[in-house]
Amino acid sequence: MKKGLIIAGVIIIIVIFSLFGYYNKFVTASEGIDGQWAQVESQYQRRFDLIPNLVNSVKGVMAQEKEVFGMIADARTKYAGANSVNEKAGAATEVESALGRLLVIMENYPQLKSADTTQGLMAELSGTENRISVERKRFNDSVRGYNVMTKRFPGNIMAGMFGFDERNYFEIAQGADVVPEVNLTD
Repeated sequence: MKKGLIIAGVIIIIVIFSLFGYYNKFVTASEGIDGQWAQVESQYQRRFDLIPNLVNSVKGVMAQEKEVFGMIADARTKYAGANSVNEKAGAATEVESALGRLLVIMENYPQLKSADTTQGLMAELSGTENRISVERKRFNDSVRGYNVMTKRFPGNIMAGMFGFDERNYFEIAQGADVVPEVNLTD
């Protein structure tokens, strides 16, 4: 009888520690995703801090391209007002699209390309875009690891018990893969 109680007690202790272990894994992975998203946002903020400088440096020479500057400003405003990761990702994609148009325009203005200020800002912006890409990849890697934990057995049972749901990947907005066309002949 005592031996049976001891075995049952050991089994219960193992189950309880397993539950704690799974719970702690999910909390750690979830916090890792949130921390990685903060890194993505940090790089977005760096980009948003650079954009006004870039825009101001080329604005005088490119007064006819007000539409692009308006698109950039609108996208920045949408990002600032976004409440979810998906809304922020969509707004960030709009910024990328507008910046892509601006870069194409700048390539058509040799006097802008040769300006030291513009070159420096373009290099900074290019570096920022690379940093954003790296941080988004790291974010998606974190989400993938977490989602695998929530789908594998017995983690899927534990995730359901503790309320840990699948997380969304950072995905490009529909149409963001289309290269913007800039027509300067109108």
